[in-house]
Amino acid sequence: MVHKILVAYGTTNGSTARIAEIVAESLRKGGASAETLPAGSVTTLAPYDAVVVGGALYGGRWHKDCRRFVSRNRRELGTLPLWFFSSGPLDSSASVRNIPPVSGVKRVMARLDVKEHMTFGGCLQEGATGYVARKIVSSGKGGDFRDVEQIEAWAAGIGRTLTAGEAQR
Repeated sequence: MVHKILVAYGTTNGSTARIAEIVAESLRKGGASAETLPAGSVTTLAPYDAVVVGGALYGGRWHKDCRRFVSRNRRELGTLPLWFFSSGPLDSSASVRNIPPVSGVKRVMARLDVKEHMTFGGCLQEGATGYVARKIVSSGKGGDFRDVEQIEAWAAGIGRTLTAGEAQR
């Protein structure tokens, strides 16, 4: 069976959107049909067999579009295999150790029986929007800390889980 998977994301400067695309590309390589959409633009979950939701972290909170997406679709999400990811650390910490979800995401994970959460390094570069983001970049603390191999491996694991039927509810 070919699984149709939604990868919904919330991003301000595009880094999380790129992570979502890498996740979808990896799922497609594994034989799934995967689509990426901004979380705020998703109108229905009916076509999907599974969902991955990824949000950028700002001030210790998941991107507002992801929070709203999960709240708006909580009933449907509770019936589908579901994975979460966060992006944000502007250093290599996410590549060297498992960073647990922030408290708000952790609470939602328990309510919705999320299969797994992963935190990936973020990316903040010249041209970033927002006062704090521009200050981080101008201070020299920005950069691209996304680990493509780590993202691909995580997504491949989702594909294997779905193929093996382990994620069936």
